[in-house]
Amino acid sequence: MPLSTGIRETRPILVPTWAGVACALAIGFATPLTADPASDGERFPAASSLGALAVAPSSVAPSAPVSPRRHVTEGVIQRGKTLSDSLRSQGVSPQVVNEIAKGLKGHFDFRHAQPGHLYHLVQDGAGELIEFRYSTSVTDGYTLVKIGDRYDVSREEAELEARATRIAGVITSTLYQSITNLGEDGQLARDFSDIFAWDIDFQRVVQPGDSYQILYERLYRDVGGRATYVRPGRILAARFQGRAGDHLALYFQPEEDRGGYYRPDGTSVEGAFLMAPMRHGRITSNYNPARRHPILKVTRPHHGIDYAASTGTPVWSIGKGVVVHRGWQGANGNLVKVKHDNGFVSSYAHLSRFSKGLSVGSRVDQKQVIGYVGQTGLATGPHVCFRVQQNGEYVDPASLRTPAGAPIPGELVPTFRAHRDQLLAELGGQRKVADRR
Repeated sequence: MPLSTGIRETRPILVPTWAGVACALAIGFATPLTADPASDGERFPAASSLGALAVAPSSVAPSAPVSPRRHVTEGVIQRGKTLSDSLRSQGVSPQVVNEIAKGLKGHFDFRHAQPGHLYHLVQDGAGELIEFRYSTSVTDGYTLVKIGDRYDVSREEAELEARATRIAGVITSTLYQSITNLGEDGQLARDFSDIFAWDIDFQRVVQPGDSYQILYERLYRDVGGRATYVRPGRILAARFQGRAGDHLALYFQPEEDRGGYYRPDGTSVEGAFLMAPMRHGRITSNYNPARRHPILKVTRPHHGIDYAASTGTPVWSIGKGVVVHRGWQGANGNLVKVKHDNGFVSSYAHLSRFSKGLSVGSRVDQKQVIGYVGQTGLATGPHVCFRVQQNGEYVDPASLRTPAGAPIPGELVPTFRAHRDQLLAELGGQRKVADRR
């Protein structure tokens, strides 16, 4: 595997902790073309927030220097353990544990404590509680301070700094593996595939030689005066080139607190139908007018695409519609059918179970979970058979093409065009984003 050669170019942007990232498929191995994987300064491990916390307890520092007469107890909640178990195993008395639970009552219920959560307890020489800090993620937590006979509780939300970064690569196996090989969190691959979910089924069409470019935010927090990488943030611009065509998407916010992804012509990337009914799945059988059935051993049409996945994997509706069937249907096992506009009906067969509350007549949104992968009916293994009909006739789901989404409002077109040109220049490396810090 060639070594990655990267250029990190960043421009700082302050964002609140709720600044999110978008969600979709995980896809793997790659030959890097250009990349920006390494962090500026120390970084939390590329994993879930709780996983990062589990190996970085030193990131929770006391709010003030601890005097020699004070005793500090800190650690990480382990799987199968409670906060009480953890503290008492380190010699903390049951009275102090109860005092902590009492002080944080109404703010945090320790029955919801998760593996990877961090704690930091300060006691005086007599063992009395002075301060307790509990971190539920790399950005969020609670601080309990005892003042006389009362408790002062505050919720902490660390401010994150966003730095724009560019990464690019050539795929040799999957997008997910390519991005993680370049040192970035796999969430970036999921966010990327989410953006193009209306145009590309990354499980079906991605092949070696396809390439991608991503301009995105890397989120940092201050830890002891040092910028520490936390996770990837919002994707600002994305491009995919390969068998599925040349696709470009740019983030634009036409209204305050309401943004989305648009093509360079100003139309939304969002369409009537998603290309796939699930995030994680492996295609085991495509649409085929003459397939030999793996169980019946006869040749007959296969009017859908089979996605194999673990039992219980969520299956969603590819578009808005109304449920017209929910129940058992012979060889299809547990089956859901959703009626959409313009004569389209999508079907999802062999489900292990249905989503709670789903019934005939239920209205569903695009990407709303309707059931879970199973092996009911005539099936050799857990999978979902995904089919689409138009006006009663089966069509190949892979051939679905829907009209472009709603365009940018006319009065915002000049603003969008200027924004588009800037992002495209930065995405292509023609414009320096900022000096490295």
